[in-house]
Amino acid sequence: MHHNKHKAEELEYKRSSVWLRMNTKERKEIFSFNEGYKAFLDAAKTEREAAFQIEQMAREHHFIPINDVDRLQPGSKVMLNYRNKAVMLAIIGKKPLERGCKILGSHTDAPRLDLKPLPLYEKEGLALLKTHYYGGVKKYQWLGIPLALHGVACRKDGTCIPVVIGTGKEDPVFTISDLLPHLAKDQMEKKMMDAVEGEGLNVIFGGIPLEGRQIKEPVKLALLERLNKDYGLAEEDFISAEFEVVPAWGARDVGLDSSMVGAYGQDDRVCVYTSLRAILETEAPDYTGVALFLDKEEIGSTGNTGMKARVFENFMAEIIERLAPPYGELTLRRCLANSRALSADVMAALDPNYPEVMERLNSSKMGHGVVLTKYTGSRGKVNTNDAHAEFVAYVKNLLTENNIPWQTGELGKVDQGGGGTIAHMMAAYGMDVLDCGVPVIGMHSPFEVVSKVDVYASYLAYKVFLEQ
Repeated sequence: MHHNKHKAEELEYKRSSVWLRMNTKERKEIFSFNEGYKAFLDAAKTEREAAFQIEQMAREHHFIPINDVDRLQPGSKVMLNYRNKAVMLAIIGKKPLERGCKILGSHTDAPRLDLKPLPLYEKEGLALLKTHYYGGVKKYQWLGIPLALHGVACRKDGTCIPVVIGTGKEDPVFTISDLLPHLAKDQMEKKMMDAVEGEGLNVIFGGIPLEGRQIKEPVKLALLERLNKDYGLAEEDFISAEFEVVPAWGARDVGLDSSMVGAYGQDDRVCVYTSLRAILETEAPDYTGVALFLDKEEIGSTGNTGMKARVFENFMAEIIERLAPPYGELTLRRCLANSRALSADVMAALDPNYPEVMERLNSSKMGHGVVLTKYTGSRGKVNTNDAHAEFVAYVKNLLTENNIPWQTGELGKVDQGGGGTIAHMMAAYGMDVLDCGVPVIGMHSPFEVVSKVDVYASYLAYKVFLEQ
């Protein structure tokens, strides 16, 4: 009887904190890995900066721009930086491309505030910048915090210059004022989603007026003069600029035990960094390995740098042309349909402060490993990929056999809300796709939190997926 009970218990699915399975050496490796990750987060607060960092790291690992290569062979490493927003890397495998690839797909963009084309105005003795929020933000979270301005301005003469203000130690920062509680009676009676209007997200930019002249907007003009002196910009140059307002703070350890990372933009740069490290450290795989770092996921993967564009498809066509010319359309279609992919995106972790929105049995937990998510979507799995049982089993067994900690997750209770990833867009090519990423607390907030052990587990998962 005792034997049968023991056998029955072995049939249960169990998960536990990964920290309990780590020895001292492994813990040191986890903490060391996350130092590199935090440095990446601080250097990549926008999708352009992320693309730049990805390209730099890829070049250091001998990836060559595909347009500089005439012929490819097993072991060749190529990349494409597309419009400085999306980057794709590939390492050619031993097996024919028609057998398919191993693909990791993450996104470089994150929720933020974008400056409007004509943002600068003066009111009540202050100069302000008008913004338009990007992606799924809770607007009130962006009030009363230090903000930085990151972006690029393209001037009349055709030159484009980077602008970063607010991130350096000596830099001034910006902010969006919040209403003092003493006068917030009417505001506090509103619903949270209505308490702060989109047109109210105006950034305080400066306050010293231009001296010695009778002009209508002296503070605005003084700041335009400063921008012209420092960057050669005129007001019209805002129209042909991309300026993003992001939190000014850097990545920090969270917890007395420093077990977590807190930072802006971890959705989805945590999967960007871990999948990047995975492909950079992969050598001579059987199947061609591809890592996609795409843009605009937070607004539906639109535009020519998002997953809905044909940029990925074109990259694969360029590879086929250089492997076995002349290019064949059927080879491309077979390659894509026979591929296996992980949609490398984050998942909401069970938050002890808000357990009521999650279904505990099927929620991911901080510190319990990389999350496999069979389906995302909302309201009856709308806009999900819903991975097939065979592919879920393949990935699950691959991780188990290689002692990589994993867990399952779902994005909240049924009918509570939901969200999507690029998985269903990748699946449109016929390939098998499964969402696989890091659990996050406070997703889409200006300061998201992840467990260092989950970051490391995702890196291990992506690496073994590419290699085996």
